[in-house]
Amino acid sequence: MSRYRPPRPKGSKFITSAGAQRLKDELDDLWLVQRPQVTRAVQEAAAQGDRSENAEYIYGKRQLREIDRRVRFLRQRLDGMVIVDQGPSDRTRVFFGAWVGIEDENGNQAEYRVVGPDEIDAAPGYISMDSPLARALMRKGIDDEVTVESPGGTRTWWIVGIRYEY
Repeated sequence: MSRYRPPRPKGSKFITSAGAQRLKDELDDLWLVQRPQVTRAVQEAAAQGDRSENAEYIYGKRQLREIDRRVRFLRQRLDGMVIVDQGPSDRTRVFFGAWVGIEDENGNQAEYRVVGPDEIDAAPGYISMDSPLARALMRKGIDDEVTVESPGGTRTWWIVGIRYEY
């Protein structure tokens, strides 16, 4: 067995303006607030002498590496982002940023917003545009049937509502 793992497919580069602002705020907090605090703590710990057994110094250096890794990721990710801040011209179909109301064959209803992969943890009800359900919903209209293969079997939904908020 080999250790090779194929690279993960890159996520879509689309993001809502609110999602982009959230990522920029996180980047600013990491770079302007957290990193200087941790750097000061590491300097103070280093001034205490032996660094090889200084837990505060070792932990601080680890925190700096984690902050720097996240800052690099956020900068690279924000550089290539396409910020979508307007709805589509055809608001009767599902596109990026749409709130979609769906209903299954049992009458259970749910509402999801189709967003970029960087936003799905922001609020409940957000689904990534790369997810199987969102891909099946794209370009569909009200009363269209959507069928998705899932690990639990094939599921069918009907679109009962589409709205856009920007």
